[in-house]
Amino acid sequence: MDIFKSVVIMGAASTLALNPGMAIAAGGGGSGSAPSSSAPKYDASVEYQKGVAALKAKDHKNAIRSFKRSLSVAPRNASGQYLLGVSYIGQGDYKKARKPLEKAVKYDGNLIEAHRDLAITYHKLDMTDKATASLNKLTAKDSACGDGCADKDKLTKAITKVKAAMNGSDSASYHPEDMMGFASEGNGDLAYMGAVALINEKKYEAAIAELKLASMTFGPHPDILTYLGFANRKLKNFDTAEQYYQTALAVAPDHRGATEYYGELMVERGDLVGAKKKLARLERLCSFGCYEAEELRRWIGEASAS
Repeated sequence: MDIFKSVVIMGAASTLALNPGMAIAAGGGGSGSAPSSSAPKYDASVEYQKGVAALKAKDHKNAIRSFKRSLSVAPRNASGQYLLGVSYIGQGDYKKARKPLEKAVKYDGNLIEAHRDLAITYHKLDMTDKATASLNKLTAKDSACGDGCADKDKLTKAITKVKAAMNGSDSASYHPEDMMGFASEGNGDLAYMGAVALINEKKYEAAIAELKLASMTFGPHPDILTYLGFANRKLKNFDTAEQYYQTALAVAPDHRGATEYYGELMVERGDLVGAKKKLARLERLCSFGCYEAEELRRWIGEASAS
């Protein structure tokens, strides 16, 4: 299957939210299971969006709580790590902001906002060498970007903001949550719809950029994660694709699209045993059969025949 057969283009952010029936149920006490397996599990996308709303309202305490809940399910979500760091900055706690910001740039090296705020955080913590190194990374990205790239304006503004903070002229008044226009429902929907169109046109690199924009609004949503896995798989970035599929299934274990595509990736990598396990999972999810199971069965059959 080249794209989701069941995808519906969303016109409002609420339609992209996880179906409540897909949410992972919280564990209860007294079951006899270990605490690690009975601890509450959260809907990562919903908690992320709660965090965005709280951050926009400058309710940093609740923002931190929601982002932590989201990250407990999807710890490699760069947007969540970044906004957790921003939430700590909102409390003036740059020491706690440092680690999530470092994780954000580790998981997504192109997240310019995270590079900007990490450089400023290092400066606030008197980590001069690291602040300079972070600024140099932004400068290098700006040089590589050239004059006509899509991120030129964003990079220029980020570099200006870092230099102003390091020079002391914009240090006390720095509030990154005031720059969160990117995390709006309208922007998220447009980015998602644009990504679907780009995938249909086989423009996978451009689609990945749009999906990451959508993720800034919706967080680790399984549909977005599955599309990110699909686009990276088409670009032969198999390890990256696998990480996205694994995260999608951590967020929504019953997601048929992610299960099928992960199985197809396994076929492409020669792991027919793993692919058959994904097929068995789909057959349990689709008691009366479904397209995803039939498509993965076809992939496995063709690979076995060859």
